Amino acid sequence: MRSLHLISFVIIIIIISLLAKASKSDDGFCSAPSITESDEKTKPIYWKVTNPTLSPSHLQDLPGYTRSVYKRDHALITPESHVYSPLPDWTNTLGAYLITPAMDSHFVMYFAKMKEMSSSGLPPKDIERLVFVVEGAVILTNTSSSSTKLTVDSYAYLPPNFYHSLDCVESATLVVFERRYEHLGSHTTELIVGSTDKQTLLETPGEVFELRKLLPVSLAYDFNIHIMDFQPGEFLNVKEVHYNQHGLLLLEGQGIYRLGDNWYPVQAGDVIWMAPFVPQWYGALGKNRSRYLLYKDVNRNPL
Repeated sequence: MRSLHLISFVIIIIIISLLAKASKSDDGFCSAPSITESDEKTKPIYWKVTNPTLSPSHLQDLPGYTRSVYKRDHALITPESHVYSPLPDWTNTLGAYLITPAMDSHFVMYFAKMKEMSSSGLPPKDIERLVFVVEGAVILTNTSSSSTKLTVDSYAYLPPNFYHSLDCVESATLVVFERRYEHLGSHTTELIVGSTDKQTLLETPGEVFELRKLLPVSLAYDFNIHIMDFQPGEFLNVKEVHYNQHGLLLLEGQGIYRLGDNWYPVQAGDVIWMAPFVPQWYGALGKNRSRYLLYKDVNRNPL
C-alpha cells in the first residue's frame, strides 16, 4: 500500500513539473510569445509586420479563427488571412493582394515576397506604382541602367509607363501600391527614390502625431503616402469623415482603430481599407511607438 502511495506521489510531482514547464513555454495555450526588451532592440525595424506577436501564433490554426473583417465601407485584413500565390510577370515572387477594385477601391495594394534571385514585372499600361521595403533589400534598375539599392524603410515611386526592374538576390518583402494615373493638364510625375528618415516632419495643427509625406504635394501626383507616428496614449483628434480612400499598413506598435461603428484592436502587420466617408479614428496603445503607412488619393476632383 505504501509503495502505491509513493508511486502516486511521484506521478503527481511529474505532472506538476510538466505543467509548470508548459506555463513557461511559448507554446502554452494562454501564453503569448515572450519578447524581452533586449530582443526588441536587436530586431530589425518593421520585423513585426512579417512576425506579428499580438496573438499566440498557434491560434492561427484554430478552425475558423481570424481577426479579419470585410464590410461595405471598410476592411481589416490580418496576417493569418493572407493568401499568397505567384505574382503575374514577377519571377520567383509570391504576392498577397490586400486591397483591390473588387472592394470598390480605385487602387491596388499587395505584399510581394521576393525569394532568392527574383525580379519584378512591369505594371500594366498607364499604371503608376510605389514600392516600400518592409524586409530585406532590392536593387532598382531603370532605363538608364543606373541601379539603386532599396533597404528597409526605403521606397520608390515609378511613374506610369516607366521601365524599371526590382531585383532581389536573397529575400525581401515589399508593400506595393498601384493605380491608374489620372492625368491633369500637362503635369507629369517623375521617378522618386527616398527613405522615411530623410523626409521632413510636417506641421499637424491641432494634432499630436508626427507626419511625413513620401511624395511631393504638387498637382502632378494623384496620391500620396503618409507615414504617421504616435507615442503610446496619443490619438487622432479629428474623427475623420471625408471623400478620400485609404490603404493602411501598421508598421509598428498596436492600438485601437475605429471604422464606422466598429472598434478594432490592431497590431503591426495589419492592413486596413477605408472607403470614402467611413468614420475613422486611431488611438495608440502599448509601450512602444505606433507607426503606420497610409495611402491617400489627392489633388483630383472627386466628380
